[in-house]
Amino acid sequence: MLLRLDKRDTRPLHEQVAGAIRRAIAEGECRPGDRLPSARDLSQALDVNVNTVLRGLRGLRDDGLLEFRRGRGVTVADGADQRSGLLERVHALVGDAARLGYSRTELIEMIRGIP
Repeated sequence: MLLRLDKRDTRPLHEQVAGAIRRAIAEGECRPGDRLPSARDLSQALDVNVNTVLRGLRGLRDDGLLEFRRGRGVTVADGADQRSGLLERVHALVGDAARLGYSRTELIEMIRGIP
């Protein structure tokens, strides 16, 4: 798995790490059941702190894209390839709404109002 971070990106590093892994899943580079490199290996490859990588990985676990298993490391969750694409669109929608001045609550109400 070849991941790169854009040094010009202003997002926090852990979000960039999560985004790079999310993109690798969405593009099929990492498939459900695949084991990811260790956090230490990822941190060295990306030239960031191990804790930064771990924070990004935990966020992806919380989103249901990764599974942490004792003795097996971090693996891509079943269905993550489909869920990843949807989550990217949701994050983009939330970002677009914020740029237009809408709160998350207002966005949720808009979604609820869709028949």
